[in-house]
Amino acid sequence: MSFKSILQDVKGELGSISRKGFDVRFGYGRSRSHRVVQDCSVVVDAFKQSCWANMPPELLRDVLLRIEASETTWPPRKNVVACAGVCRSWREIMKEIVKTLEVSGKLTFPISLKQPGLRGSLLQCYIKRNRSSQTYYLYLGLNQSSNDDGKFLLAARKCRRPTCTDYIISLNCDDVSKGSSTYIGRLRSNFLGTKFTIYDGQPPNAEARVTKCRSTRQVNMKQVSPKLLAGNYHVAHISYELNVLGSRGPRRMQCVMEAIPASSIEPGGVAPTQTEFHHSGLDSFPSIPFFRSKSIRAENFPNDQKEGLLVLRNKAPRWHEQLQCWCLNFNGRVTVASVKNFQLVASLENGVAGQEHENVILQFGKVGKDVFTMDYQYPISAFQAFAICLSSFDTKIACE
Repeated sequence: MSFKSILQDVKGELGSISRKGFDVRFGYGRSRSHRVVQDCSVVVDAFKQSCWANMPPELLRDVLLRIEASETTWPPRKNVVACAGVCRSWREIMKEIVKTLEVSGKLTFPISLKQPGLRGSLLQCYIKRNRSSQTYYLYLGLNQSSNDDGKFLLAARKCRRPTCTDYIISLNCDDVSKGSSTYIGRLRSNFLGTKFTIYDGQPPNAEARVTKCRSTRQVNMKQVSPKLLAGNYHVAHISYELNVLGSRGPRRMQCVMEAIPASSIEPGGVAPTQTEFHHSGLDSFPSIPFFRSKSIRAENFPNDQKEGLLVLRNKAPRWHEQLQCWCLNFNGRVTVASVKNFQLVASLENGVAGQEHENVILQFGKVGKDVFTMDYQYPISAFQAFAICLSSFDTKIACE
């Protein structure tokens, strides 16, 4: 029996198990673009009865290695996720085989969205906005010539409050709420829309500090360990300079990445990398509580605490005399002029000179009605990049 036929047999068996016992859903294309990969730890009788249940561990690992190496892009990459959803032993093997995003260059499991992107190469994504529902959807671009076909990654919903605005970020586009088990973080703005704070639902590193809160509320208690202390951890602070009626030219923004050291942009520098969601032993998405908090807002972030942290600033556009407008080189990724368009590079405040200050770490721009590209690279993650881009959507009373 050839190895190719073995792989085909495994994939066929996975398809049968998927239909009988657990649900693996992959969203791509316009009609199914709002679906998310989901899995559960149900022990499937069909798998117990199959020939793969008693496969020697060495041979099983070799088979899974071949599957991971052969399915490099989406949608075929869903077979890797399906393998991880078969049972606990398959999951542990796949977690060892699938490397971090920085190393592999592939977005596979949900935790990849919390990991730093590729070094020296922008990962191309795009965002779709739904004005009526005040929701935003992040997709991984699968086709460079079109933004109609993509792999769903994250969703966000805008929630207006009397003194601020919250953007709730979730892994599930169908349940973007603060009580959802797929809630992973949020973005909060001040009243003027000039200061923003990004919160992660779990600690991005050992030094992360949780927001002080009056009360907490846990959801889906069956999926949360009583000893788990989840909360809103400060990830970044974003500020836009006051610019009433645009008298000072285009927007100017700065991002203080509280979870990333400035040394991460240097050759050999390292950024914190999450490898798993912190939750109970269950093989399911984490359930993270949402806090009503007295948050430490961005406008109160002390300047002396920026030392050692990565600071990003928007790249200053140049005035084009012939076009009579401000221009940036997006290398063809942005086609529509908009005040929301920006490119972020490392600030000189980081104390590092050289090419590191010219490399674009995040770029965001309009390509159509309610469609925007979002390209990012190391040392920020897709979650952080998405949250920063959401700040550009928010209404800025004193910046335009």
